[in-house]
Amino acid sequence: MTIRMLLAAWVWVAATLFTPFAVAEQEATPAQESITTESISESGEAARLDVGRNTGGGIPAVTMRVNPDGSEDYSVTLQILAIMTALGFLPAVVILMTSFTRIVVVMAILRQAMGLQQTPSNQVIIGIAMFLTLFIMSPVIDRMNTEAIQPYINEQVTAREAFDRVQVPLREFMLRQTRVKDLETFVNMSGAQVDEPEQVPMTVLIPAFVTSELKTAFQIGFMLFLPFLVIDLVVASVLMAMGMMMLSPMIVSLPFKLMLFVLVDGWNLILSTLAASFG
Repeated sequence: MTIRMLLAAWVWVAATLFTPFAVAEQEATPAQESITTESISESGEAARLDVGRNTGGGIPAVTMRVNPDGSEDYSVTLQILAIMTALGFLPAVVILMTSFTRIVVVMAILRQAMGLQQTPSNQVIIGIAMFLTLFIMSPVIDRMNTEAIQPYINEQVTAREAFDRVQVPLREFMLRQTRVKDLETFVNMSGAQVDEPEQVPMTVLIPAFVTSELKTAFQIGFMLFLPFLVIDLVVASVLMAMGMMMLSPMIVSLPFKLMLFVLVDGWNLILSTLAASFG
């Protein structure tokens, strides 16, 4: 299902990008304004109004489509500009509006607690965080695809309606993971007047969600740090009692940390606990 969703998204983006370039060239008529109107057909197709200054043919400056219900759709050219702008915010959306932040912070703290400097590497940690995020967010992505993306591709809803619909599953996910105290703090700072958490604007919900995720990640990291800290203290005490003060306790304790982590099946426990924490 996820692969089909990604392929459908890529096909939609490609079709949107290359459709305007199929417009036939027109003869140049300097300083000539053109207005083209197509009436609504019997099948209920929307009327199209092209308003622009014809300076040599090509894509009109503004294209507005009037739907039978009176609503309006913007031109393909403006849609491309909006899509390209949205793609620039995609990394921030993936990092700050999903489970990615909590996972990558916990993995980084775990590596530090075990005393491993570059193992696993940053690329491996980010890869694990990305695919675990995809696993955790798959129900939300399915809802976004069913309720917003597919209806928009099938031209059942307008771009504005699709944008409003796609926020609903993501908003519900973030509200479930956001602490009330953090939400109230940012609501008071913004001066917004809301009666229910569902009424909080996204500009307030996102920083509150990120703050809660960081706090949760540090709490999980603290619990992971304790057993490895105990091993370091025991090894350091034994080495000092033996008079081997010149030997680094980190070198001696590292094999014991790895053995403990493997014996308790650490990767399975940590990844399953992280996934379950979003339930």
